[in-house]
This record gives sequence, C-alpha cells and structure tokens, in this order.
Amino acid sequence: MPNARSIRLTIRDGAHVHHTAGLAPGALQVNLVILPSESASDFAEFCDANAQACPLIAVTEPGQTDLPLLGSQIDIRRDVPAYNIYRSGTLAQTCTDLTEFWRDDLVSFALGCSFTFEHALLQAGIPVRNIEADTTVPMFRTHIGTEPSGPFHGPLVVSMRPIPEDRIEEATAISALYPWAHGAPVHIGDPDKIGIPDITAPDWGAPTEIRDGEVPVFWACGVTPQAALANAALPFSITHRPGHMLVTDLSEDDPFGARNPQ
Repeated sequence: MPNARSIRLTIRDGAHVHHTAGLAPGALQVNLVILPSESASDFAEFCDANAQACPLIAVTEPGQTDLPLLGSQIDIRRDVPAYNIYRSGTLAQTCTDLTEFWRDDLVSFALGCSFTFEHALLQAGIPVRNIEADTTVPMFRTHIGTEPSGPFHGPLVVSMRPIPEDRIEEATAISALYPWAHGAPVHIGDPDKIGIPDITAPDWGAPTEIRDGEVPVFWACGVTPQAALANAALPFSITHRPGHMLVTDLSEDDPFGARNPQ
C-alpha cells in the first residue's frame, strides 16, 4: 500500500484526481478551508464553536503553502485531488492546482475528516458502503444550525453511512474514539427528523444503497464550513472538493500524540 507522501506526489502529478476514501489506511486525512487573513479570526472562532463538525487540526500563517506539522514537503496548492474556488460565496470553478490563484494573504485551515474512522470500522468488520462501491460518501444539509461567528453561519452538514442494525452500538463506540474526526454520530435513523427529505438525493457525494437490516447513521461533516462560506459570501475563498482530501503523514489513531485537540 503506498504511503501518504507517495500518494500526495501522485496527486500533485495529476495521476489521481478522484476521491481519497480508502487511500493510505492509517493516515489522517483532512478537509481544507483557505480564505483571506482578514477573515481568519472569525473562521477560527467558528471552528471552536462548532468543534464536532469542524475539528481544527492545523492553521497556517498567511501565504504559507506547506504544512510541516502534517507531513513532509506538503504543498497545499497542489496536493489535493480537486479544489473548489468560491467568489462572493458562489462556487465559481473546480481545479486541481491552485498555483495561479495563490495569494500571500491566504490562510489555510486543516480540519479533521470522517474518512479517519472508516478505516477503524473496516478493521472491526463493519461494512463501509462508499468504500465498497468506490464512491464519495453522501453528504446532506440538515435543519440543525451551527453557532455563528462573524459572517460565518449555516446548517450542520452530515455524512451518512448505512450500518447493520446489530452493529450500530459498536460503530458509535468506535467513531467516538476519534474526536478529531467528528466523533460519534449526531443522528441515527429517520433522516426526516434532521431535515433530510430524500435520502437518495445527497447535496454532495453519491447516493448510497441502504439494504435490508441496515439503518442510516449520520456523522457531523467537514463540508459544514462550505455551507458557512456560502452564507459569508467572501469575495474569494477555497476549499477541497467534498470527498477529495489532503492525505497527511499523521496517524489517524492519535495525530496529536496523546493531546486532545479540543
């Protein structure tokens, strides 16, 4: 199995432009939010106030393009398979390289990702349908609100995985061990109760089959900031494309070396 750095180099070379679920088992993957330094303080406070959806792993200085705490020779501009570029809160384009868009005032935030606990579920013999199907996990806006900070506000976004009914308690306990990767589920069962009218029509990602004997289980999702960015309507901001993460050199079991991030 390729290590995290070799995967990043493959992505940087343009040889992998797909989702990163299942890549580099054991390595922490992170979401990215990149925005002008003038908005960085408000966004950091948004993360602190909504830690389950936005577990903050690392923050760069303005203009910094590497993340040495997360891995060797990381280039934030080129090591993610796909980026979303927003102008005035609206998705303007998707690209695989940020070099031409980079500015010296941009601050990058790395946020924990639920792909981390998927590996742990698989190790326990709990199926993860999106990895089996090689698709991006389905993600949904909910009617659950987030705590606002400055211009940042919006709904909680959740990811969904169908879990066998007799394994839900185990899946909950396993994911709870990863607070830097959204922790335990925020909802189990009826999607309508959290404002999802159609489980077959995700807002991001691919639809996922729910089989007999399975229950939809919902975790807080690192796409939550993308909804907040849309509402903030900043003149310019960047995120990863949902499902297309930065693969780090850190261990998904404890990236902080026995230190709690929150």
